[in-house]
Amino acid sequence: MTTSLELQHIGKVYQTRTGEVQALSHVHLSIAPRSFVSIVGPSGCGKSTVMRIIAGLEQPSTGSIKKNGEDLKNHRDDMAVVFQKDVLLAWRSVLDNVLFPIEIKHGKKQKKATVDKAMQLLKSVGLEGFEQKYPHELSGGMKQRVAICRALIQDPQLLLMDEPFGALDALTREQMMYDLLRLSDTYQFTTVFITHSIEEAVFLSDKVVVMSGRPGSIVKEIPSTLSRPRNGDTRKEPEFTEHVSAIRSIFQTQGILAEA
Repeated sequence: MTTSLELQHIGKVYQTRTGEVQALSHVHLSIAPRSFVSIVGPSGCGKSTVMRIIAGLEQPSTGSIKKNGEDLKNHRDDMAVVFQKDVLLAWRSVLDNVLFPIEIKHGKKQKKATVDKAMQLLKSVGLEGFEQKYPHELSGGMKQRVAICRALIQDPQLLLMDEPFGALDALTREQMMYDLLRLSDTYQFTTVFITHSIEEAVFLSDKVVVMSGRPGSIVKEIPSTLSRPRNGDTRKEPEFTEHVSAIRSIFQTQGILAEA
């Protein structure tokens, strides 16, 4: 069974040296099993805070999360996170970086038993032959592919991604989007994807969630009507332009985007 999520009345207040800062206010969101949901919004709107709350890295000040209809407590073994920075361990090879979570959770015996799966994942993202390389020998895109493999080695039902392609060049970023969609189709996990890019969100997603400025709340959810599989012609579809324009219009109305 793959993961469905229901966020109800999620709020987040941070205590700072100069007083309270409300990051999120009354966030409601439903995420269907095996769906790809992107959250897009301006800097500081709380996108990453939503992801961190789902991951259990932070606790909400108000509200609750239900996973498959049950209150989500601290048990999150079926989730994996990919951050904007790859956070690979410099002293471990590519293969050992991928196997690291297995070693930590289950010990070296299980790590050895999972080598074939790790090799297959690396092959699936074009890194066959790089298993014994170290992070400093890889490009930025290659490092992010390793980070994605490290997440998928855990067989997550839910993959959380916090602007994972933000630091990549345009061509590498586009290839990574194709790779991610292929992996999503192959492994059938639910994805929550945080991004600043409207076009990226529309291209990847079954649903785009548009957030307001701080305190962040959900302004609109836009279900995708784009055909699958997604490819280079997807951006030529009228629906792609319509979805992008609709999101831009929301940000213009909010004063987040102002044309010259």
